[in-house]
Amino acid sequence: MQKSHVFVGSMALACLLVSAGCNSRADEEPAAPATTEAPATTAAADTAAPAADVEFASLTGDPAAGEKAFAVCTTCHSVEAGVNKTGPSLHGVVGREAGSIADFNYSDANKSSGITWTPEELFVYLADPQATIPGTKMIFPGLKDPQKRADVIAYLETQS
Repeated sequence: MQKSHVFVGSMALACLLVSAGCNSRADEEPAAPATTEAPATTAAADTAAPAADVEFASLTGDPAAGEKAFAVCTTCHSVEAGVNKTGPSLHGVVGREAGSIADFNYSDANKSSGITWTPEELFVYLADPQATIPGTKMIFPGLKDPQKRADVIAYLETQS
């Protein structure tokens, strides 16, 4: 009887690790961090407006708010130069070509996307990475709140 509880517990732990993105290798793009409950402001804000309803140019990003929103990204990304995690370093990402960090193993889709990470491109990508670059290894579901995306981009612009 005890053995079956250990097996069930191990399976539950394995499922938790997979859902947390722990099945990713260090040379892949990031998995979405697992959360059991989002803060009330995040849940409400991320569903407030569909991505297509707002253009990046109509928003003013706040780097301080962006640093707070970026906290979920730190599971997989660093803003320190040369520090790759599950995802590549985002130091100097604004203006950089997609898939261009030499010591990071990007997906073929990312490397061949032809994207330069302008603020406008990041705004679209951060809403739905899979839709922007089909085949990317990044399984993050996206930031649906346009203002949060603008804030994260404003923060990333300060990290170069």
